[in-house]
Amino acid sequence: MTDTSHRHVPSPGRTGLWLFGARGSVGTTAIAGLAALRAGVADATGCVTELPGLREAPLPAWGDIVVGGHDISDAPLHKNAEHLAEAGVLPGRLLGAVAPQLSDVESELRAGYDPLTHQGAAVLAAQRMSGEIVAFRRRNRLRRVVAVNVASTEAPAADSPEQHDLAALEERLHDERATLPAGVVNTYAALSAGCPYVEFTPSPGIGWASLRQLAERMGLPCAGCDGKTGETLLRSVLAPMFAERALSVLSWSGTNLLGGGDGATLADPAAAASKLESKARGLAELLGPGVAAPLHIDHVADLGQTKIAWDNVHARGFLGTPVTLQLTWTGYDSALAAPLVFDLTRLVAMAHHAGQRGPLGALGCFFKDPLGDAGHRFDHQVRQLHEWVRATAAELEGRDS
Repeated sequence: MTDTSHRHVPSPGRTGLWLFGARGSVGTTAIAGLAALRAGVADATGCVTELPGLREAPLPAWGDIVVGGHDISDAPLHKNAEHLAEAGVLPGRLLGAVAPQLSDVESELRAGYDPLTHQGAAVLAAQRMSGEIVAFRRRNRLRRVVAVNVASTEAPAADSPEQHDLAALEERLHDERATLPAGVVNTYAALSAGCPYVEFTPSPGIGWASLRQLAERMGLPCAGCDGKTGETLLRSVLAPMFAERALSVLSWSGTNLLGGGDGATLADPAAAASKLESKARGLAELLGPGVAAPLHIDHVADLGQTKIAWDNVHARGFLGTPVTLQLTWTGYDSALAAPLVFDLTRLVAMAHHAGQRGPLGALGCFFKDPLGDAGHRFDHQVRQLHEWVRATAAELEGRDS
């Protein structure tokens, strides 16, 4: 496929994409999708960075992105891709075209950190994973590696000193008796390896202030949390409409039906709690307090990779007359998420290339619970993204001239 970007300054160059949860549905879809883009057998539908105003920025080209990752599963990538093709997520015709590239990525995948089976202090796992990422960067002669977490959602962690203070976190990492969330150990490993970090889940990780302190200390940009692909995306667009038309929303009820591995994971109430928290915060900010917003996530195994979201909005208009909105959103969540993984990798690579560090609030349009002062209105977030891209491109152009 012809690269449509017209870059005025050097791009970030060869860039690694390191996926935590690389063998999962989102990870496999992203790996196969990137391979399809590079092979010219798929177009860039769904990729925000290929829209006018963004594709002209100094971003890594598809051919510049090299993939590796960690996963606690050892299921072969090609088998996972076959299962996704059977489920309808990946077109079957792509499998033959991307098979060689899947094999290349397979050779770059390593065993992840599982707190249930790990023996010894978590710092040992972090050091091992960090070393594997550094070796990946050197082996492939990459300018930088962007780490993205697409692993299964973890339960929220109870408040503790290590969430707020880096010294307390590092002390905990060295404690052989301590158990830390996998997302925290993964984030620490990636940042220690010099990787900008993207949290695409609501799991404990870069959302912890202590880990953002490490990102600042290492001079690294970061972004998150929890990719916005469906129901919350609709809410961030539609909720401002009610507010701007002075319609009083009384309740906004939602039900999510999920199959596949994500649905099975979120069938655990503890894991679902992270997702429910991140989904609820945006609606509260957009509509204010007092709006009843019950939300349910149900696992329906026979849906496979399909995700269905039902919403019912009950509002009050002039003279107390009722206003009701009902909507249904149906899609393959992995296919909605995968192009955003590419977008975030490209944009965060550009930020790192420009020497930016800390939370990238301008990337808030990609997340349910964005880091930085991004707000939740989608139109405002998109405007902020375009302004930031223009400013960063101009900064790099000025540096290069």
